[in-house]
Amino acid sequence: MGDDRTTARVLLERRGRTYAEEAGIRLADRPGPLYQLLVLTTLLSTRIRACVAVAAARELFAAGYRTPAAMEAASWQDRVDALGRGHYRRYDERTATMLGTGARLCLDRWRGDLRRLHDEADGQPTRMRGLLTGFPGIGPTGADIFLREAQTVWPDVRPYADKRTLAGAKRLGLPGSPDRLAGLVDGAEFGRLASALVRVALGEESAGEVTRAASA
Repeated sequence: MGDDRTTARVLLERRGRTYAEEAGIRLADRPGPLYQLLVLTTLLSTRIRACVAVAAARELFAAGYRTPAAMEAASWQDRVDALGRGHYRRYDERTATMLGTGARLCLDRWRGDLRRLHDEADGQPTRMRGLLTGFPGIGPTGADIFLREAQTVWPDVRPYADKRTLAGAKRLGLPGSPDRLAGLVDGAEFGRLASALVRVALGEESAGEVTRAASA
């Protein structure tokens, strides 16, 4: 367990930023940041590199589309152009449509506040996962992404570890269950650890370099 904790600590030191932080989202249990996480999740759900999805999210937010009302009010072309500035070109037209439709759904179904989704699900991750897949472009993998990041501000979701998180843990020789992984860090840090493990699974971080640094 001691060695595992050292590995987890080294990984956090090297890759401790969540994808939401990388996209410039100051995640909090408030409507704006939670909607921004939904936008990022939509972008990350396509078969495109995570760094491109993050860059596209930053462009959308820089253009002012930080709320569902602002996203829906933007023209389809404006959304396409913002995605293009982030080099999100392969799926830009379809994604621009999904973002507009998703914004309308967020306003109609949840009155622009995803805390209502959390409350309707009684804080149960399985129920939240099902509700999240109602948004266009967000399937089970996308719902996992949202909850993996949201657990930093929704403590009742923790510890949430999806398949990619557990794949990263396996590459590092860390425990294969969410509860045991959560035991390696302070509670509030688990969301960061989960994101860092995903980076290992995706090859954004070298498992070998992490383990060597941990044993040094």
